[in-house]
Amino acid sequence: MSDPVSTHITGADIDAALRRAAGRLLELRDHLNALDAEVGDGDSGLTAEKGANAMLAYLDATPPGEDLGKWLAGAGMAYNRAAPSTMGALMATAFMRAGKTVMGQSTLSVQQLAGMLTAADQGLQERGKVKPGDKTIVDAVHPAAEAFMAAAQAGQPLDACAQTALDAARAGRDAAIALRGQVGRSNWVGERTEGRADPGTVLFVSALEAVMQATPSETGSTLG
Repeated sequence: MSDPVSTHITGADIDAALRRAAGRLLELRDHLNALDAEVGDGDSGLTAEKGANAMLAYLDATPPGEDLGKWLAGAGMAYNRAAPSTMGALMATAFMRAGKTVMGQSTLSVQQLAGMLTAADQGLQERGKVKPGDKTIVDAVHPAAEAFMAAAQAGQPLDACAQTALDAARAGRDAAIALRGQVGRSNWVGERTEGRADPGTVLFVSALEAVMQATPSETGSTLG
Protein backbone atom coordinates (compact mmCIF):
# COMPACT_ATOMS: atom_id res chain seq x y z
CA MET A 1 0.00 0.00 0.00
CA SER A 2 2.63 2.51 -1.01
CA ASP A 3 0.54 4.64 -3.35
CA PRO A 4 -2.30 6.52 -1.58
CA VAL A 5 -3.93 7.37 -4.91
CA SER A 6 -4.25 3.76 -6.03
CA THR A 7 -4.96 2.26 -2.62
CA HIS A 8 -8.38 0.66 -2.41
CA ILE A 9 -9.69 -0.39 0.98
CA THR A 10 -12.37 -3.02 0.52
CA GLY A 11 -15.39 -3.95 2.56
CA ALA A 12 -13.57 -7.11 3.61
CA ASP A 13 -10.70 -4.99 4.92
CA ILE A 14 -13.06 -2.85 6.99
CA ASP A 15 -15.02 -5.87 8.20
CA ALA A 16 -11.81 -7.47 9.49
CA ALA A 17 -10.71 -4.21 11.12
CA LEU A 18 -14.03 -3.78 12.92
CA ARG A 19 -13.86 -7.37 14.17
CA ARG A 20 -10.42 -6.73 15.62
CA ALA A 21 -11.65 -3.55 17.30
CA ALA A 22 -14.70 -5.30 18.75
CA GLY A 23 -12.54 -8.11 20.05
CA ARG A 24 -10.29 -5.63 21.82
CA LEU A 25 -13.28 -3.95 23.48
CA LEU A 26 -14.41 -7.30 24.83
CA GLU A 27 -10.95 -7.83 26.33
CA LEU A 28 -11.08 -4.38 27.92
CA ARG A 29 -14.42 -4.75 29.69
CA ASP A 30 -13.13 -5.03 33.26
CA HIS A 31 -10.39 -2.47 32.74
CA LEU A 32 -12.81 0.10 31.33
CA ASN A 33 -15.22 -0.54 34.21
CA ALA A 34 -12.39 0.09 36.68
CA LEU A 35 -11.36 3.31 34.95
CA ASP A 36 -14.95 4.52 34.80
CA ALA A 37 -15.51 3.74 38.47
CA GLU A 38 -12.89 6.39 39.24
CA VAL A 39 -14.41 9.13 37.09
CA GLY A 40 -17.98 8.12 36.24
CA ASP A 41 -20.64 5.44 36.66
CA GLY A 42 -18.36 2.43 36.46
CA ASP A 43 -20.18 0.81 33.54
CA SER A 44 -18.16 1.82 30.47
CA GLY A 45 -16.82 -1.70 30.08
CA LEU A 46 -20.25 -3.28 30.21
CA THR A 47 -21.54 -0.80 27.64
CA ALA A 48 -18.55 -1.48 25.39
CA GLU A 49 -19.09 -5.23 25.75
CA LYS A 50 -22.73 -4.99 24.70
CA GLY A 51 -21.87 -2.75 21.77
CA ALA A 52 -18.98 -4.94 20.64
CA ASN A 53 -21.09 -8.11 20.73
CA ALA A 54 -23.80 -6.34 18.74
CA MET A 55 -21.21 -5.19 16.23
CA LEU A 56 -19.92 -8.73 15.77
CA ALA A 57 -23.47 -10.04 15.34
CA TYR A 58 -24.17 -7.33 12.76
CA LEU A 59 -21.01 -8.20 10.84
CA ASP A 60 -21.92 -11.89 10.87
CA ALA A 61 -25.40 -11.15 9.52
CA THR A 62 -24.62 -8.27 7.16
CA PRO A 63 -21.95 -8.47 4.45
CA PRO A 64 -20.43 -5.14 3.38
CA GLY A 65 -22.04 -5.21 -0.06
CA GLU A 66 -21.69 -2.40 -2.59
CA ASP A 67 -22.57 0.53 -0.33
CA LEU A 68 -20.03 0.82 2.45
CA GLY A 69 -21.57 4.04 3.72
CA LYS A 70 -24.95 2.46 4.35
CA TRP A 71 -23.29 -0.62 5.85
CA LEU A 72 -21.20 1.44 8.28
CA ALA A 73 -24.25 3.46 9.35
CA GLY A 74 -26.03 0.18 10.07
CA ALA A 75 -23.11 -0.97 12.22
CA GLY A 76 -23.38 2.17 14.33
CA MET A 77 -27.10 1.74 14.79
CA ALA A 78 -26.62 -1.88 15.82
CA TYR A 79 -24.13 -0.77 18.48
CA ASN A 80 -26.54 1.83 19.82
CA ARG A 81 -29.52 -0.53 19.93
CA ALA A 82 -27.56 -2.98 22.06
CA ALA A 83 -25.98 -0.32 24.27
CA PRO A 84 -28.47 2.58 24.54
CA SER A 85 -26.33 5.01 26.47
CA THR A 86 -24.39 8.20 25.95
CA MET A 87 -21.48 6.25 24.48
CA GLY A 88 -23.83 4.17 22.37
CA ALA A 89 -25.41 7.30 20.91
CA LEU A 90 -21.99 8.78 20.25
CA MET A 91 -20.80 5.63 18.50
CA ALA A 92 -23.90 5.58 16.32
CA THR A 93 -23.38 9.22 15.40
CA ALA A 94 -19.70 8.65 14.60
CA PHE A 95 -20.47 5.69 12.33
CA MET A 96 -23.40 7.41 10.63
CA ARG A 97 -21.45 10.60 9.97
CA ALA A 98 -18.50 8.61 8.65
CA GLY A 99 -20.77 6.46 6.51
CA LYS A 100 -22.54 9.48 5.06
CA THR A 101 -19.30 10.68 3.49
CA VAL A 102 -18.92 7.46 1.47
CA MET A 103 -22.51 6.54 0.59
CA GLY A 104 -22.61 4.42 -2.56
CA GLN A 105 -18.92 3.53 -2.45
CA SER A 106 -17.79 -0.10 -2.65
CA THR A 107 -14.11 0.62 -2.01
CA LEU A 108 -12.40 3.49 -0.22
CA SER A 109 -9.29 5.57 -0.75
CA VAL A 110 -6.92 6.92 1.88
CA GLN A 111 -8.41 10.36 1.36
CA GLN A 112 -11.91 9.02 1.91
CA LEU A 113 -10.81 7.37 5.14
CA ALA A 114 -9.43 10.72 6.26
CA GLY A 115 -12.76 12.37 5.48
CA MET A 116 -14.63 9.66 7.39
CA LEU A 117 -12.52 10.13 10.51
CA THR A 118 -12.95 13.90 10.34
CA ALA A 119 -16.71 13.52 9.97
CA ALA A 120 -16.83 11.10 12.91
CA ASP A 121 -14.87 13.58 15.04
CA GLN A 122 -17.24 16.41 14.16
CA GLY A 123 -20.24 14.22 14.89
CA LEU A 124 -18.90 13.26 18.30
CA GLN A 125 -18.29 16.90 19.23
CA GLU A 126 -21.71 18.04 18.03
CA ARG A 127 -23.76 15.15 19.44
CA GLY A 128 -21.88 15.10 22.73
CA LYS A 129 -21.69 18.89 23.00
CA VAL A 130 -18.00 18.54 23.82
CA LYS A 131 -14.72 19.90 22.55
CA PRO A 132 -11.06 18.92 22.88
CA GLY A 133 -9.94 19.48 26.45
CA ASP A 134 -13.21 18.38 28.06
CA LYS A 135 -11.66 14.99 28.93
CA THR A 136 -13.77 12.77 26.71
CA ILE A 137 -13.16 10.39 23.82
CA VAL A 138 -12.76 13.48 21.63
CA ASP A 139 -9.37 14.16 23.22
CA ALA A 140 -8.07 11.09 21.38
CA VAL A 141 -10.28 11.16 18.27
CA HIS A 142 -9.74 14.80 17.34
CA PRO A 143 -5.91 14.75 17.17
CA ALA A 144 -6.06 11.40 15.37
CA ALA A 145 -8.43 12.81 12.75
CA GLU A 146 -6.29 15.90 12.25
CA ALA A 147 -3.12 13.86 11.95
CA PHE A 148 -4.63 11.37 9.50
CA MET A 149 -5.99 14.16 7.32
CA ALA A 150 -2.70 16.04 7.28
CA ALA A 151 -0.79 12.90 6.33
CA ALA A 152 -3.32 12.00 3.63
CA GLN A 153 -3.17 15.50 2.15
CA ALA A 154 0.61 15.24 2.12
CA GLY A 155 0.31 12.11 -0.02
CA GLN A 156 1.42 9.65 2.64
CA PRO A 157 0.50 5.96 2.18
CA LEU A 158 -2.18 4.33 4.31
CA ASP A 159 0.22 2.70 6.78
CA ALA A 160 1.96 6.02 7.47
CA CYS A 161 -1.34 7.90 7.83
CA ALA A 162 -2.62 5.31 10.28
CA GLN A 163 0.56 5.29 12.36
CA THR A 164 0.56 9.09 12.54
CA ALA A 165 -3.06 9.01 13.68
CA LEU A 166 -2.32 6.37 16.32
CA ASP A 167 0.62 8.36 17.67
CA ALA A 168 -1.60 11.45 17.91
CA ALA A 169 -4.42 9.52 19.59
CA ARG A 170 -2.05 8.09 22.18
CA ALA A 171 -0.63 11.55 22.88
CA GLY A 172 -4.16 12.94 23.24
CA ARG A 173 -5.16 10.16 25.61
CA ASP A 174 -2.09 10.72 27.76
CA ALA A 175 -2.46 14.51 27.79
CA ALA A 176 -6.06 14.19 28.96
CA ILE A 177 -5.02 12.32 32.12
CA ALA A 178 -4.05 15.57 33.85
CA LEU A 179 -7.29 17.32 32.91
CA ARG A 180 -10.44 17.71 34.98
CA GLY A 181 -13.58 16.16 33.53
CA GLN A 182 -16.06 18.70 32.18
CA VAL A 183 -18.97 16.54 31.04
CA GLY A 184 -21.56 14.37 32.77
CA ARG A 185 -20.73 12.54 35.98
CA SER A 186 -17.03 13.28 35.63
CA ASN A 187 -17.91 16.97 35.95
CA TRP A 188 -19.69 16.25 39.25
CA VAL A 189 -16.70 14.27 40.51
CA GLY A 190 -14.55 17.30 39.74
CA GLU A 191 -10.94 17.29 40.89
CA ARG A 192 -11.03 13.54 41.52
CA THR A 193 -10.86 13.06 37.75
CA GLU A 194 -7.47 14.77 37.58
CA GLY A 195 -4.66 12.28 37.13
CA ARG A 196 -7.06 9.58 35.95
CA ALA A 197 -7.28 8.13 32.46
CA ASP A 198 -10.51 8.87 30.61
CA PRO A 199 -12.26 5.62 29.63
CA GLY A 200 -13.36 7.01 26.27
CA THR A 201 -9.84 7.90 25.19
CA VAL A 202 -8.59 4.49 26.32
CA LEU A 203 -11.40 2.80 24.39
CA PHE A 204 -10.61 4.67 21.17
CA VAL A 205 -6.85 4.19 21.33
CA SER A 206 -7.23 0.50 22.15
CA ALA A 207 -9.67 -0.01 19.27
CA LEU A 208 -7.34 1.82 16.89
CA GLU A 209 -4.41 -0.29 18.06
CA ALA A 210 -6.44 -3.41 17.34
CA VAL A 211 -7.42 -2.14 13.90
CA MET A 212 -3.74 -1.61 13.12
CA GLN A 213 -2.67 -4.78 14.93
CA ALA A 214 -0.32 -2.60 16.97
CA THR A 215 1.11 -3.52 20.35
CA PRO A 216 -1.00 -1.88 23.11
CA SER A 217 0.72 1.09 24.71
CA GLU A 218 1.18 1.27 28.43
CA THR A 219 -0.32 4.56 29.61
CA GLY A 220 -3.92 4.16 30.65
CA SER A 221 -4.56 1.13 28.51
CA THR A 222 -2.95 -1.89 30.11
CA LEU A 223 -5.33 -4.72 30.76
CA GLY A 224 -6.11 -5.13 34.43
